[in-house]
Amino acid sequence: MVTALLLLITWGGLAYRQSRLVTASLLTAAILALGTLLGEVGPLVWLLFAVVAAVLNLPALRHGLLSRPLFKVYKGLMPEMSRTEKEAIEAGTTWWEAELFRGKPNWQTLHNYPRPRLSEEEQAFMDGPVETVCRMTNDWEVTHERADLSPEVWAYLKEHKFFAMIIKKEYGGLEFSAYAQSRVLQKLCSTSAVLASTVGVPNSLGPGELLQHYGTKEQKDHYLPRLARGEEIPCFALTSPEAGSDAGAIPDYGVVCLSEWQGKEVLGMRITWNKRYITLAPVATVLGLAFKLRDPERLLGGEEELGITCALIPTSTPGVNIGRRHFPLNVPFQNGPTQGKDVFVPIDTIIGGQEMAGQGWRMLVECLSVGRGITLPSNGTAGSRVSALASGAYSRIRRQFKLPIGRMEGIEEPLARLGGNAYLSDAASMLTVTGIDLGEKPSVISAIVKYHLTDRSQRSIIDAMDIHGGKGICMGPNNYLARGYQGAPIAITVEGANILTRSMIIYGQGAIRCHPYVLAEMLSVQEPDAKKALAQFDRALFGHLGFALGNFARSAWFGLTGARLSPAPVKDATARYYRQMNRLSANLGLLSDLAMATLGGELKRKERLSARLGDILSQLYLVSATLKRFNDEGRPAEVLPLVHWACQDGLYRAQVALVELLDNFPARGLGRVLKLLLMPFGAPLKRPSDRLDHQVARLLQTPGLARNSLAGDLYLTAEEGNPLGMLEQALTDILRAEPVFDKATRAVGRRPFTMLDQLAEEALAAGAISQEEAALLTAAEASRLRTINVDDFDPLELVVNKASFDDSMLNKAA
Repeated sequence: MVTALLLLITWGGLAYRQSRLVTASLLTAAILALGTLLGEVGPLVWLLFAVVAAVLNLPALRHGLLSRPLFKVYKGLMPEMSRTEKEAIEAGTTWWEAELFRGKPNWQTLHNYPRPRLSEEEQAFMDGPVETVCRMTNDWEVTHERADLSPEVWAYLKEHKFFAMIIKKEYGGLEFSAYAQSRVLQKLCSTSAVLASTVGVPNSLGPGELLQHYGTKEQKDHYLPRLARGEEIPCFALTSPEAGSDAGAIPDYGVVCLSEWQGKEVLGMRITWNKRYITLAPVATVLGLAFKLRDPERLLGGEEELGITCALIPTSTPGVNIGRRHFPLNVPFQNGPTQGKDVFVPIDTIIGGQEMAGQGWRMLVECLSVGRGITLPSNGTAGSRVSALASGAYSRIRRQFKLPIGRMEGIEEPLARLGGNAYLSDAASMLTVTGIDLGEKPSVISAIVKYHLTDRSQRSIIDAMDIHGGKGICMGPNNYLARGYQGAPIAITVEGANILTRSMIIYGQGAIRCHPYVLAEMLSVQEPDAKKALAQFDRALFGHLGFALGNFARSAWFGLTGARLSPAPVKDATARYYRQMNRLSANLGLLSDLAMATLGGELKRKERLSARLGDILSQLYLVSATLKRFNDEGRPAEVLPLVHWACQDGLYRAQVALVELLDNFPARGLGRVLKLLLMPFGAPLKRPSDRLDHQVARLLQTPGLARNSLAGDLYLTAEEGNPLGMLEQALTDILRAEPVFDKATRAVGRRPFTMLDQLAEEALAAGAISQEEAALLTAAEASRLRTINVDDFDPLELVVNKASFDDSMLNKAA
């Protein structure tokens, strides 16, 4: 009994620590030796141990008796992997998300990542050109009157190289960090989504990014300086009517052939395409194009079906049809279709030249992993921050039933969501661009932040609209929410629709790329050398078994103890969040292995199962980003309510995904057993409390460090044409006026917080307040009315086709 108990405890501890096999064998031998001295272990046990230890520890025996037959079975079970699937899986890099997948995240690694900061040059750009172009841009004019940026804004963007943030300085670009790009886009987005989209796309997936990574010297020398100076406006055409989310199925094609070009016969391609949803296409001068290339005459000397290829084509090329526009949800950034039929271009229009023919899909997924981690998450984060700041200010200014509506519990609930989501989104955006600036191409992380930050932004703008009521639904120059509300589904839809991203991409790539052994097992099947393939499979297989046993032991221990004994890098109020993430990380690793073991290749078709596993990974990333930001900023106590809310909400969502996963596990009995193992005392995590909601809601309505943490780098200058800045000024005016209001009403009688200008006159006449205090009340009344009033129009102003307006209506309008 002593020996058996010692073995059980030792094996559990070894599994928990994911110790090496040889260490486990030596410790087992030591315990058996002790058991022999105690008279509990006989020769038969030693013989069994010797056989098992020899088979497991001696490569020749292990390969012959275990790995080789298992490898044959594995090869038979592995589904055929298409070229595009293989390229998508191998594209990009893994980073912090892989650590979260391993069951025991190294939190010191997270804390040691550098805090993102703007360089002096980048800060000067934010304070100068970005501030100026925000001041130049009136979103109502852009979205309602012009359906475009003004010519002056377009010229300013080109002159100051807004389209060249990613282009290296040797080509005349700004060569900004990913963090700087994100902050620029967030500030622009706080002024106008059209402005942010126009700047974001050329700095994301597009010709500039592709040229810098894959272009020939001639292509770089020709195009990059012109792009940097704004002489060329780029777009990239990928999406087709028949192939949206399934970009690998694009029907557009090119055929390699010889034809005449500028008076000479040259090797080239005849391309036919029909694309849509292409941002900047209507104004583009150079068209990046993805298509499938064929070489039926083998003029390039290789295969007949070359695969997806990317080319760069001037839009002035004969046969290129471009210039019409889509109209995406009243947010009229330049977006439209492009077509071409048998358009001939030379072979050197392929990005990277002839040798990159057929390599387009790899190029796209690698570049997309960077661009998708910056542009849409930045815009989504800006949307969440604007919603939170605006709603906090409006809730403090707007009064009903003689008190600010922000003090009502019904309003506190959505306000808390707004504050927590804004803080978390900004944190996740910061951590993601930190990875990009460290040289990572985080394909899994970019999918996580694209989905979750755009989703939280949409839900935030809905909460903001609910709080604002009539103020939010009446369009006009002073409405700072409505266009964001209208345009939220655009971010949900583009660069991988959110449903697809959640149900297939996050975990589809994450399970393979983040798991420490699965990709190696899969690649062993592709290895042509049989000896190398077996050795690779053997290492991966036994590493995988140790990984699974470790996560089983950790999950069981954390379930019994509530993870209270789990290590955390800090000892303050946030330590519990690190401990719960240790638990969920182990759970994720264990459940991933069990899902793959029971479903095999069917797992990728179990999209709801995959989505829930992806949700756990995603929430772990978002919560860890929140804690990283809090640590980077010096752990200020003033923002703790925001941190608590974001962490509790994220961990609770992860738990919900875990419970739903186990309740719907394909092997029902296994699901019940796992639920008892992982949560023997029930689900331990709770959503944020009403008390915490109250604290966060108050922070949003009160100027200070916490509110400032949500406002940094947004365009909040108080001036006509910037309704968000004027709202911030109104909040300041109201708070400064409230003590004067109390003083005045004590002298002349209590009354509602209205007609403050009249109150000022009465109190001043009574000698109760000074001239300066009267001016405060008067300014507050003007700000209050500007905040609660909405725009109205002459009926004729709202008619687009005024020529068809009925004469009687014209007379009535007059």
